[in-house]
Order: sequence, then C-alpha cells, then structure tokens
Amino acid sequence: MTEITTYETLQAALNALAPELADRAAEMEDARRLPADLAGKMAAAGAFRMMTPKTYGGLELTAREFIEGVEQIARANASAGWCSMIACTTSMNAAYMAPDMATEIYAEPLTITGGVFAPMGRADVEGDGYRVSGRWQWGSGSANCSWLAGGCMVFEDGELKRLPSGAPDQRMMVFPASEATLHDTWHVMGLKGTGSGDLSVDNIFVPVARSVSLITDVPRETGPLYTFPAFGLLSLGVSAVAMGNARASLDAFKDLASAKKSQGSKKTLAERQTIQASFAEAEAQWRAARAYMMAELDETWAVALGVKPGEGIPVERRAALRMACTHMTRTGADICRTLYDLGGGASLFESSDLQRRFRDAHAMTQHIVTAPATWELTGRLLLDLPTDGGMV
Repeated sequence: MTEITTYETLQAALNALAPELADRAAEMEDARRLPADLAGKMAAAGAFRMMTPKTYGGLELTAREFIEGVEQIARANASAGWCSMIACTTSMNAAYMAPDMATEIYAEPLTITGGVFAPMGRADVEGDGYRVSGRWQWGSGSANCSWLAGGCMVFEDGELKRLPSGAPDQRMMVFPASEATLHDTWHVMGLKGTGSGDLSVDNIFVPVARSVSLITDVPRETGPLYTFPAFGLLSLGVSAVAMGNARASLDAFKDLASAKKSQGSKKTLAERQTIQASFAEAEAQWRAARAYMMAELDETWAVALGVKPGEGIPVERRAALRMACTHMTRTGADICRTLYDLGGGASLFESSDLQRRFRDAHAMTQHIVTAPATWELTGRLLLDLPTDGGMV
C-alpha cells in the first residue's frame, strides 16, 4: 500500500477503502462497533492521523482537508466517519504535550486514540501528576484504541480548583487503554457501529505531562491547525460526518427513485413531478449548507494563518463557525428525514440505506457541539450579551 504522507495519497486510500466500508455497514451495526480488522485498514489509510502533528509523523492537514476527508469516509459509512473524526480530534492533544510524551503516544503510525472531552471524571493533584477516577459516556471507537482520554474536574487538597475567571479547572487526562474498563452500554438508534459505550478508570495515576487543557494551555506546535479553535474543529468534525451522511442519502434516494414504481403506477418515483421538486429542494439545501459552512471555515482559517501563538481567534469568528456547523448538522438531518419519507415503504427495510442514514443523522444532532443549545450560545454573542466564550 502507498505510504500516506499527503492529502492526495489519503484521498486515494480512502477511495479504495470506501466500497468495503459501505458493504460492511450491517455487520458494524450488528457488532455495535467498528470491527478491529476494518479499524486497522482505516489506520493504514491514514483515517485517524489527519490532525496529528507532522512532528510525530501525522498528516497535519488543513482544516478544510480534514473535514473533506471525514466527509469522504462518512459518505461510505457514517459510523466509520464518526470513529475517524473522534480519533483525529483527540490526536490534537499531541500538539500540547511535551515532545517525549507525545512521541510515546502518537508517533506509532497505526496508533488509534479516543476519548471524551466532557469533564465527567475527577483528578486530584498528587505529586507530579493526578490521581484519576471517572466514568465517561460516548467513548466512540474505544475498543480499537491504544490510548484514551477523559475530561476531569481538577481538585487540590479536596477543593475544586478554579481558573482566574472563576470557572472550574478541567483537564483532559490521557492514559493507556489497558487502564480503562469499557462498558457495553451502546444500545442505540443511530451511529450504532461506533461502539460509543461508557469507559471508566478507577484510581489511576496520570502524570502532569499526560494532561491537556484545550482552554488554558497553549499548543507547543505552531501550525495554523493548532491555532484554529479546538471546539470549532470538533464541531467541524461532527458536521463533516453529517455532510457526508446526507450526501449519501441523496445518492441512495436517486438510485431508488430511478427504479421504484409506486403501487398501481407505471411511472418511477423519478418521473413524478412532486418527487422531482422535493429532491431538487433537498439537493439545494445540502449545497447551501455545505457552501455556508465552507465559507465560514475558510474565513476562520484565514484568521488562524495570521494569529500569533497564544493570541487566539476572536470569539465572534469562533461563534460564526459554530453556527455554520450546527446549521449543517441539523440541515443534514432534515434532508435525511425528507428522503426517508419520499422513499415510502421501501425506506423502512433494514436493507435500505435511507433508514440507516436517517437514524445516523438524528443521532448526530444530539452531540453537544451541534445541539440546539448552540443556537442559544451563539445567539447571546450576536445580541451582545455577556457570554463565557471559552467553550465556543
């Protein structure tokens, strides 16, 4: 297999893998996780190293290339795209760590990392590290990971540490997957193949050098990818999966409409005027949402190129990007719902791609970075109301 060192070689490898990702969708849903052999093939194709710094052998793509790569995978299989997105965004921790620690964790080409940002754990300061316990939901792809991370509230001498702003101090704790327990809790409607069950650790020690704060720490890597807002990249990742999933739903409906005839009719669905109009509207919605998100992405990237290390990107620009991501994710779900309806009874069968795309799309809308609460957060900023912009 060609070594994956550029965006072009990544695209070629992902294109070659796409048919298998699509063909094994039902298998993934039955297993409720990404099969280990398929995860290995994705790793070899570079699907998990799009955001890993070049310092450690990663691709360190531009933000646009990253979401196009995830979109490409999700178009074949949304659960696979989701696992890729999670592994890539967690690998950004490498940009914040000391080189020796980052090398140990991220330099191996086939390494897969995962984890949960939400601070569901507790980390008590102990010497040159933390004593960590916690249980985290939504550990996507964890079964295939060699390293995991979990967000924690930080305590010292039994008291919750706070930042100068008054907000709780929280950090991502990175630990070997062998120190975690995976719980079989992933019994869900959509994104069934992601294996996003709970993970937990009990009283493990994590050195300070293996902890990261995406809020207060300054990345050691100085490339624009790491100047770009971290929560913006996570939002883009979720939206990229939604974008690829909705595109695949449009493609699946086109194939169905060209062949299916309603009972008692000699016309295919594609030959019916109401179907033609609804399909064109759904296509326009997808193109508009994608164009809007790409425009906000490109503008934010341009700002990131000019920002000096440690400065950060203005909150108004970060909010504009988050709005576009939320719009794409939720529009993608609306499109999948429309096409599921238009497919009629044929959409109901497990053999139909439309029903799975519909379920997956609505699972994505539940992620916190593109959930309805994002509208409130960004709306406060648009209305010039006092807002904590740390999570934007």
